[in-house]
Amino acid sequence: MTLLRVDASIQGEMSASSALADLVLHEFTSASPGTPVVRRHLGQEPLAADVWAKAIAGSFTPEDDRNAEQREALALAEQVATELQEASVAVLALPLYNFGISQHAKTWIDVALAGAPQGTLLLEGTPTVLVTTRGGAYGPGTPRAGWDHNTDFLRRILVDIWGADLTVIEREFTLVGVNPALDEFSEMASMMRKSAEEAAVAAGAALAAGRAA
Repeated sequence: MTLLRVDASIQGEMSASSALADLVLHEFTSASPGTPVVRRHLGQEPLAADVWAKAIAGSFTPEDDRNAEQREALALAEQVATELQEASVAVLALPLYNFGISQHAKTWIDVALAGAPQGTLLLEGTPTVLVTTRGGAYGPGTPRAGWDHNTDFLRRILVDIWGADLTVIEREFTLVGVNPALDEFSEMASMMRKSAEEAAVAAGAALAAGRAA
């Protein structure tokens, strides 16, 4: 068994998404000690934006005619795809940025898609926990309802394209306590945090038990 953990936050130790992923991982490793963990932190070590283009160009170029950059890009794409395919379980911490998926996560997805034959289910049947966080509130009735263009996109990729057995953990209002304009929502934000943390712990236990929460 191997666990794949991917983070995309640029917030370092202040990351709300990584904190939730830490809870999932702690619960999992406590119940399943010794399980190898493969880590890829896209926020700290992002994939170059041109890797995907070079990998695609290389895939359409006869092998003997590929240049060094195309070969390197294809090798990296295959590595990223293999990390997904070889994972027994996956924990993905991919926050919303500027109303959509982060550039680092999108590049990672594109590169992974270039690293395997079209139609390959990179997470076929793999129990996968997606942790996603949002600084504000985007639910029904809020001023920015419908502005979250991250979560549904990730569901499409992870489930419809890659075949994951998906559990989603969401936390909103992570900027409460950071942005004074949101101070009035402190109680609500605290409840949302508590609920998300409980869901993360439950998801980690479920992964260790060999099932999705």
